Formats: sequence, C-alpha cells, structure tokens
Amino acid sequence: MKILYITTAYPRSESDIITPWLVETITRLRSAGHDVRVFTSSYRGLGNQTIGGVPVSRFRYFPRRWEDLTHDEMAMDRMKRGMRYKFLLVSYLLCGTLAAWRLCRRERFDIINVHWPLPHSLFGHAAASACRAPTVISFHGAELMVVNNVVRLAKPFLRWAIRAAGAVTANSTHTVAAIQRIYDRPVHIVPFGTAAGVYSESDPPRPEKTKQLLFVGRLVERKGVPYLVEAVDILARNMPVHLNIVGTGPEEPELRELVRSRALEQSITFHGRISPDELARHYSKCDAFVLPAIVDSRGDTEGLGVVLIEAMSYRRPVIASGVGGIVDLVIDEQTGLRVPQKDSQALARAIARVLTSPDLAQKLGRAGFEHVQQNYSWSAIIKRLDELYRDLRAAA
Repeated sequence: MKILYITTAYPRSESDIITPWLVETITRLRSAGHDVRVFTSSYRGLGNQTIGGVPVSRFRYFPRRWEDLTHDEMAMDRMKRGMRYKFLLVSYLLCGTLAAWRLCRRERFDIINVHWPLPHSLFGHAAASACRAPTVISFHGAELMVVNNVVRLAKPFLRWAIRAAGAVTANSTHTVAAIQRIYDRPVHIVPFGTAAGVYSESDPPRPEKTKQLLFVGRLVERKGVPYLVEAVDILARNMPVHLNIVGTGPEEPELRELVRSRALEQSITFHGRISPDELARHYSKCDAFVLPAIVDSRGDTEGLGVVLIEAMSYRRPVIASGVGGIVDLVIDEQTGLRVPQKDSQALARAIARVLTSPDLAQKLGRAGFEHVQQNYSWSAIIKRLDELYRDLRAAA
C-alpha cells in the first residue's frame, strides 16, 4: 500500500535523532513492502528531502528566519514564548492544510496516518478529501492531557477528529481512556517500539562498588527528575551511587542548580544529547534505569515511556512512577518496581532494593525483557499496523 504519514516533525538529516521510534516504524513498514511517505513542516526554509530512503514532503509556513515552531522544541512549549509563536501557529495550520491538499491532488495514497491529531487532523482531512483515502489518527498521550486539563476549547475539534477517522490508535491503555473521555469509540492499541531494538544478550552485572543509575529523556516537568535527584541524595548517604542523566530540556538549569545546592556534583552527571552508540553503552552499563514521571501542572504525563522499553530490551531492571501509560509496561514486582509519584523517599527505597539484591535485579530484568519481546517488539507492532491498514482499505 501507499501510505502517507502526517507528523509535526521528522529528521532534518541522516544524523538528526528526533522521533527515532517514528523513523523505525516507517523503515520497517517499507521493509514489509509498503510505500510510506512523510508529510511534515519545514524548518528554517528546509525543502523536500529523502531521509534514509524515505521521501519527505515539507511545507513552508513563514519566512526562513522565523520558521522554527517545530523540531527543536515541542510546539506547545514554544507557544508560551509570546505572540510571535501564536501567529506562527495560525500560519502553520493554514499553510499545512493547503499543502496537504495539494500533495494528495498530485499523488494518490491508500491510507493517511495522522500523528498528533491536535492539530494535524486538519491536514489529514484535507489530504483524505483530495485523494479519497481512509484516515488513521494516532494519539501519543500528551495532546490529550493538555486538552482534558487545560485547553478545553479544543475538545470539540478532537471530538470531530475522533468521530470522523476511519480508525484510531493509541500507545497505551491510559491514552485509550483519555480518548474515550472525549468520544467513545473503539481504539486500537499500537505502542511505540524502540529504535534501540530488542537484544538477546547484554552486559552481565558488574562488580564495581559504585552503582550506576540511568535516566534518559527530555528535561521537562512531567519527567519528575527533581525527585530522582532527591532520591540520589538520600541513597548517597548510605551507598556509593552515581546517576547519569541523558537528555536536555528547559528544566536543565534548575536541575543543575538543585544538584549544586545539594553538593551532588560528584554523584550526578549531565550528559546532554549523545549519539546512539553512546546511549547504547549507557543502557548496557547501568545497574538500574529510573523514570520518576509525574502528572505535571498542565495535567500532562507519560503516554507510554518508550525509554522504559529500551531499558527493558537490555534486560535492565526498571523503577518508575505508577502514572500514565507506564503501568502497561511496569507491572509492579514483576517487570519492574512501581512507586508513587512525587515521593523521593519511596523512590530511594525502591532503587536501594534493586541495587542491594542481585537476584531481584536479575529477575526483574529478565521478566521485563520477556514482556517487551511479547508485546512491544517491532515484529508485533508492524503486524498490528499492517492488519489495521489492510482492514481499513478493504472496508473503504
């Protein structure tokens, strides 16, 4: 089938590492015989490209100098910075809708798959109208939390988008529930895979005295990293432990100040953005992976937690908060340990259990790996998508 993926952003070069799970999904669908193309926004004048063999159609929406609503940062975060970005959004919506319609007047597609339906269902509707193709809209969680808790005026738009779509997918049971609070209809669960893949073996536990913890993700409020810093402060009083933080984001200055204020510079390292090979080394060498996610001040939380899938694929024990879609991945005391959100003491106790019990760490790592194999492997995900697309085309 010929499938158009509509998305906020896509890698701007072969070395750009944004949305790795989406890149991998498209790559594997193409390997399965589908002709998948991407429709997305420009960035500072960037035109149409071919990235990793995938044709990418980019639409322009503003003069080059100011064309930065997407890619470097979430558009929702950009919107907080003043009227310029609000005006950019209006231009983005108008230009994107027109460009999607024009593309699908020139080329016919069998399926239109819209990611982040708020606001991209506008693009999907225009594209589907132009080539009479059925649409799939795919939710990843964050946009639904914002709508349900902050931007309630957008609910009628999403209700229309959900009702009008040929099929709806979500990354977790948590996201399904959020969708059905807006409009009650069947939703297919198609989780993220992991760009890291699923590994048959990983490094064995190491005898080093200092235990290595790992966090990977954007440094934003919903990740709950301050609670992990506080937990490390508690742990460091009783055992040698080191936390590696991989990622950047708007919360980084405050986190660095928190580390300084607690004199934890020797116990916590900020690595920023790193290469895939470096990230693989961090996963394979850590003694435990921690995701202390919270429901943030906007009502946003983790729709799934793809970094947990990556850590589990390395057979690493994981500790995470019991919020959002994390509960699908981390089954307490089976595939990992779950703790209450915003509770540094409970987080420290759970980490200490894993670090001081090799048998528990090995059991959790093995069970987590098996859970990923059965439910989150790329073969399972691509099979679900393939069946969904074929059923939708047959019904059209």
